[in-house]
Amino acid sequence: MMKAKRIIKRTVDVLMTAALLFLMGYQFWGEQFHEWAGAGMFVLFIAHQILNFRWYRSLFKGKYTPMRIFQVIVDMLTLLSMAAMMYSGIVLSRYVFAFLPINGGMALARKLHILGSYWGFLLMSLHLGLHWNMVLGLIKREDSAIAHFRFINLFCFVAGLSIAIYGAIVFSQRDFLPYMLLKNEFVFMDYEEPKVRFYLDYSALMGTCIFAAHYLGKIFRRFKVKRKETQLL
Repeated sequence: MMKAKRIIKRTVDVLMTAALLFLMGYQFWGEQFHEWAGAGMFVLFIAHQILNFRWYRSLFKGKYTPMRIFQVIVDMLTLLSMAAMMYSGIVLSRYVFAFLPINGGMALARKLHILGSYWGFLLMSLHLGLHWNMVLGLIKREDSAIAHFRFINLFCFVAGLSIAIYGAIVFSQRDFLPYMLLKNEFVFMDYEEPKVRFYLDYSALMGTCIFAAHYLGKIFRRFKVKRKETQLL
């Protein structure tokens, strides 16, 4: 039973990641496909919350270490950004949720959709990075021989750092910050851009967030260990 639940959770997480990348490429697929993908994302997000409901029950239990505080902040901000994106998507819908009797609120919904989309993309990527140890653990279990070669860890770090640097460049070139601060209320879309380049750029930006969250998590965990050692002294 527990194994089946883990498989379902991983499947939902993989599908959510794929849907997140797909949704950022609105200009390639059109409004109708975008809405249906958004509706699928909404269903996956609800499923993710249900499958991880124990996390909510544990919020008021135990001590709050630096790592746990960081994780809760990222998760709560992710929840807010996703709620903004889902709500605004329903209000703006012209296909999937067109049957709902919604009148007005379009201007606010457009702003919320931009904020929810750009903040949500980065925050969900950070959330993924906080659980990257699980992904690395799965890889090592699948091929135990890899775990015995130290240079593999170095190679992974260098590769991750390279992707993170490129992703940081993408963040600047694609004007993420102005959209996140709502300085630009109309998103520029290049309909002629090659799909491969677009999704490579956004995958690299996701990699930047994963890399940052993963290694920040390592720092916070070491801080906890050092504090324990100090108390023992």
